[in-house]
Amino acid sequence: MTLTARFTDPGHISSSLAFIVDDEPDIGALVTEAMKPFGISGRVFASGGELLEALQLETPAVCLIDLGLPDIDGMSLINEIRKTSSVPIIVLSARNHSSDRVMGLEMGADDYVVKPFDPREVVARIRSILRRSGDHPSPEPAIRQARFEGWTYLPSSHCLTSPDGEETFLSTGEASLLDALLRAPKRVLSRDYLLEHGGRDESMDRSIDVRISRIRKKLSTEHKPSLIRTVYGSGYMLAAAVTWS
Repeated sequence: MTLTARFTDPGHISSSLAFIVDDEPDIGALVTEAMKPFGISGRVFASGGELLEALQLETPAVCLIDLGLPDIDGMSLINEIRKTSSVPIIVLSARNHSSDRVMGLEMGADDYVVKPFDPREVVARIRSILRRSGDHPSPEPAIRQARFEGWTYLPSSHCLTSPDGEETFLSTGEASLLDALLRAPKRVLSRDYLLEHGGRDESMDRSIDVRISRIRKKLSTEHKPSLIRTVYGSGYMLAAAVTWS
């Protein structure tokens, strides 16, 4: 079954609400109960279609997505959400192979938790992601955007616009890395520097190369070299001039 949705801007982002989609009601109830002491409420959905409908009306602080859903594969659901939203996404899945984790990150997830899990670990991952997503406010009250090689990036919404006008949205981890590269163009940034910029989150440490690869793909232009260069043994560099306005 194919699900598609065009998310409208709901104008309201709930900073204390998590959307959980899992076909096992007990899982959603368990996570919801664990989040309560930290002031985070949960809304549980049994299918991907229900989640997509809810996202058209409201943007939660984070989405927790099971991969084995009855109506759509979880990876496809993540891809559908990433077309129009930068909401943080955590995968909850019994699939524990490393290839599944890498694929989840490549599709745009921010973290990956294997079932069975300790609910306290999930809550810790949620809080870590929410800290990262709120760690980089705009330096000035006015909305700022970066322009480079025909591309435009708006940090406040994680929206990346191609020279052709096509929009795509970055995950929290991807946005943190691109922000660092854009603020130090034509300079080699070490892995340690990029990790510190992202709050040295454990999940980012494990997946920084995957996220760099994903950003490269989003910035790819036919017949042009990659804008993000790997400097072996040193780190990564954005090979473009950047103007902020």
